[in-house]
Amino acid sequence: MVSEHKITMLGTGLIGMFYTMTLHDQRGKERVHAVYSRNEEKVKKFAKDWNIPAYYISMEEAINDPETDTVVIGLPNHLHKQAVELSAKAGKAILCTKPLARNALEAKELLGIVEKSGVFHAYLEDLAYTPKTLKSLASVKRGDLGRILWVRSREAHSGPHSEWFWDVEQAGGGAIIDLGCHCIEIARNFIGKDIKPLEVMCWTDTQVHPIEAEDNGIGLVKYENGAIGQFEVSWTFRGGMDLRDEISGTEGSIWLDHFLRTGYEMFTTGSKGGYVAEKSESNTGWLFPVGDEVHELGYVSMFNDVFNAMDNGTAPMESFYDGYIVNAIMDACYNSAKTKKWETVHIDNWRGINQGRAKAVTESFDANHFLVKKEQMPDGQLKLILKEKKSGKIIERIVKAGDRLEND
Repeated sequence: MVSEHKITMLGTGLIGMFYTMTLHDQRGKERVHAVYSRNEEKVKKFAKDWNIPAYYISMEEAINDPETDTVVIGLPNHLHKQAVELSAKAGKAILCTKPLARNALEAKELLGIVEKSGVFHAYLEDLAYTPKTLKSLASVKRGDLGRILWVRSREAHSGPHSEWFWDVEQAGGGAIIDLGCHCIEIARNFIGKDIKPLEVMCWTDTQVHPIEAEDNGIGLVKYENGAIGQFEVSWTFRGGMDLRDEISGTEGSIWLDHFLRTGYEMFTTGSKGGYVAEKSESNTGWLFPVGDEVHELGYVSMFNDVFNAMDNGTAPMESFYDGYIVNAIMDACYNSAKTKKWETVHIDNWRGINQGRAKAVTESFDANHFLVKKEQMPDGQLKLILKEKKSGKIIERIVKAGDRLEND
């Protein structure tokens, strides 16, 4: 059953605009009924532009609007806790943008608030819902790639759009807290969200901007089953927004490019100006527009999942618990960047499985050898790399075209 939901939107920045744009143009039932910003002039204009009936400069009044049943938090990170506390007290469903909090301790508090109050909650991790990601996840769950060994996720652009992102106290960090949260959760989905992240090795640096936080970061997240999640994030990348993922398994690989090179390329002199795509730095020359931006960024599928879950009494794909796990991993990243060592991911009340490291699958070639690799050579011959079972010695054998393999 599809219900009609009226929403209080907290925030009128870029994310509030993307969320409102999506909600007003999807299932046809969800509408933003009330909007909040501390800036009266800004919130009044936002309400007019998006035909929103009520606007507020008081967060508490906006949340307690008697017409709304759902609160969407699109505020700076340091305001998430206040918004969650007020929304839970009002008994309304809470949908919170990424990252859930500035650190794991704060995220754990938010998780405790929503679970104690019993309100519906969802973590708005849009990049886990992109069309290519969802299709790839279906392939992985079917087993098309075998056992997942390694996931690399990259997000890079020239930096955030609002001043608070650049303030480490308000944001909780820099490029990792802003972009790494996406990459980490994407990898968790492919590796398996029930697989425990164990430890992290991370590098950060402030290479360009005069800020306290990092504007670049690279991290490795080691999982209990032996899989590795790798992220690369940057606020110094020039040329647009680079969103790419790679998934490698024992039986296959997937490469994803979500934003920069999607098959839509255009040249223009730029005489008319205009918007191209998020984080695009130019409107002249060769450009890479995005056909349906909110869809390509995952917003449409995300809100469909969230409201369908709300109506059906089920859990959404991304919950506050997922947000907490991501914050815990990012805490370990920041610790590792300081110590230059592998650092443990500290998680209270782990809810996944504890399966231990996956064992490598060893394929026998014949009674005396394991098969290491088989490769077709340019001259038609087949090269076999074998391991002797008794001695452990690695040998190679050439099979000429037309000859039968010994183990046939």
